[in-house]
Order: sequence, then structure tokens, then C-alpha cells
Amino acid sequence: MTKTSNQIIIVGAGPVGLCLALALTQANIPVTLIESRTDENFLDQVPRAGTNHPITLEMFDRIGLYERIEPRGLIAPIVHYWEREGPELIAEFDHALLKEDTPFPYVLQCERLKIIEEALVMVKADKLCSLRMNTTFESFEQKDASVVARVINQEGHSEDIHGRYLISAEGAKSLIRNQLDIEFEGFTYPDRTLNIEVVYDFKKHGYADRNYISDPDEWSNLFHWPGPPERWRVHFPTPADADPEELTKPEFLQSKMKKFMKTDQEFDIRGSNLYTVHQRVAKSFRKGNTLLVGDAAHVNSPIGGMGMNSGIHDAFNLADKLIAIYQDEVDDTVLDRYDRQRRTIAVEHTQAQTIRNKKLLMEKDPTVRQQNQEQLRKTAADPILARNFMLRASLINSVRQAQEIQ
Repeated sequence: MTKTSNQIIIVGAGPVGLCLALALTQANIPVTLIESRTDENFLDQVPRAGTNHPITLEMFDRIGLYERIEPRGLIAPIVHYWEREGPELIAEFDHALLKEDTPFPYVLQCERLKIIEEALVMVKADKLCSLRMNTTFESFEQKDASVVARVINQEGHSEDIHGRYLISAEGAKSLIRNQLDIEFEGFTYPDRTLNIEVVYDFKKHGYADRNYISDPDEWSNLFHWPGPPERWRVHFPTPADADPEELTKPEFLQSKMKKFMKTDQEFDIRGSNLYTVHQRVAKSFRKGNTLLVGDAAHVNSPIGGMGMNSGIHDAFNLADKLIAIYQDEVDDTVLDRYDRQRRTIAVEHTQAQTIRNKKLLMEKDPTVRQQNQEQLRKTAADPILARNFMLRASLINSVRQAQEIQ
């Protein structure tokens, strides 16, 4: 079998595709990575996820990526839960509770764009990775023990790329998933979320670097990001029937921040965007020699920072199984175990937890709200309960549980 026909083809150079490529090439497995963006516009993407949980940092460290992103990020060991009215601090949790569970007892606030920028540099220097920028994936064909991906290359010509396996890391609109006719089960929230980026010192008001703020009318999330300049992202729900243009006008953004902070002062707003939240999981993560990872396999609410993190966990779980196949330790039925492990976690952990997170923040029943807050206070005050809470929130439990699924 030639190097080309034995390679793994990955479509999509986001954080999941890049990490998967690096994990594979570092085990001497050749990879072709297909990306539709060009070198010139690769970083012209909407700012998105960037809360990196401890178990994800362990995975970054494994491929040499952590040392590149840590200087560009912000180490955030503390997370707060607030009641917006007041505001009142309900509970504080410290990742130091996990010092016996991980060498990274903190979250690293480092935006997705910085992660893919650094990972792309590593991929370009990797001789076993053929990076195909400005190349559009169009379709594929599966054969008995191989795949053929059809693309439009950077010269504008149709080209067939041969490989042993094809991985979709394309995102939620995955062409591969659609061509496989795999159902994307779940639902879409009718409301959209507004993200406002602002330069302001929220710490002087007692906020931590990461804050979840409950309110029956307008819940919020507040996260600190490194500079320059240092800034914060504030998330708000919006009415389902609201005009998107109105929601992103400067005067409306100012009104949201003024109401949030109960002030008449103007804020230094650096940007905003609206996004729709989906809760969906592919019915299968594998068909033959073709597999789904990351948002191609599952999408969820960003509350709790579980989207990008769980996608990267897919990548490393799959990488380990592909490495074992290439080293003749197992046959490819192990890929069915990837499907069982990561799909089970997506449904029973990630989806369930993110739906619950949003419900807790927006709960309207005053009795239930009070019960929720008392439970958080009780949990934070008990070291054993707090550690168990953090093992779930940091996704350490989800990775451990996945490995137990046969």
C-alpha cells in the first residue's frame, strides 16, 4: 500500500481537525488536511469558543500545543455563579480542588482563533501532513478498504484524493454527514444569543474571570479574555422575533451594558455578534471508513464551555484508535467503540449538561430558583461535593466515563 493510499484524509482545519492531524502525524501516520480558507483569510473568522478545560489542556500538552498557547492565554482557576439581581454571589469554585486529578488545575482562557493559528504553524512544519489550503471538499466515495475525496483544488481543478479513512471535522453543516444521510437529531433554540465584547474592569465589582449569572428575565455569562487590550465577553439572550440588525446597533449594545451594570456611563465596546444555539447529535459517528468528529458529530449550547472541548476529546479518542489500527494492535472494529464512547458522552453528558446549564440560568419559578441556589451554596461549601462538581464541569469525568464504555 502506498503512502498516499494509506493516509487519513481530514476535512476541516478547525481546532478539532488540526489536533487530530497532529496526534496522527506524531504517531507516523500520514495525513492530508483539507481547508477551504486561504492563508490570507484563515483567521478572518467570528470570535468563538476559547474556554479550555483541564483535560483538554492535557491533550494540547500531549501534542506540544499547550506551550504555544499558554503565553497567549489567561489562567483562570476560579469560576463564579451569581444571581443578577443585586448582584449576589451564590457560589465560588476553585479548580485547585482538582490538583490530584490533573497537572492543569485551572481553565485557560485562550480564544479559538489563537489556538488554530498556533496549531496551523505546527501542521505546516509537519512533513507527514499535506495541508491543502484554498481547497473545497465536494464529495467522496467509499470502497472496501479505502475512500476517495473529490475536491476543487487551489488551481480551480477537480481532483481525487485517495486515502484509507475520511474524517469530517467540517463543523455543524458537514457535507460528509449529509452525504452519508446521517440524521442530526435534536432541536434548535428559537432565541439567539448576543455576544458583546467590551474593554472594562469587571473585577473591581468582584467578578471572577469566568461568571455564570442567573436571572429569570435575562441571564448572562461574563468571561475575561487576554489582550491586547484585555476585554470581556458578555452574553445575553434575545427575543426570538427580534430584528438582528437592531440587536447589533451601537446604541442597543450600549443599552444592554448600561442595564447590566446599572449605570449611565458609556462602555468601550469592541465588537458583537449573534449566534443561534443548537442541541443536536448525529445518529451515528461512523459509517464504514468515514467518521465524524466535533461539531460535525454534535453541537450544543456554549454554556459551560463544552462545545470545542468535547470536539477535541473526540479527536484524541479517535486518534488513539486509528493509531492502534495502524500499529496492527487491533482491527477497525475498534472504530465502532469510538462511536459508542463519544456518542454516548455527547448524548448523556454534554447535551444533558448544557441543556441543564441553560435551564438553571433562566429558571423563572422563584421556589425552584431558591432551591437551585441553596444547592450550589451547599455544594461549594463541601470540599467533597465541590470536587465532584468540578470533575463534571471540567469534563474530566466525561473523558473517564468514555474510556469505560466497551
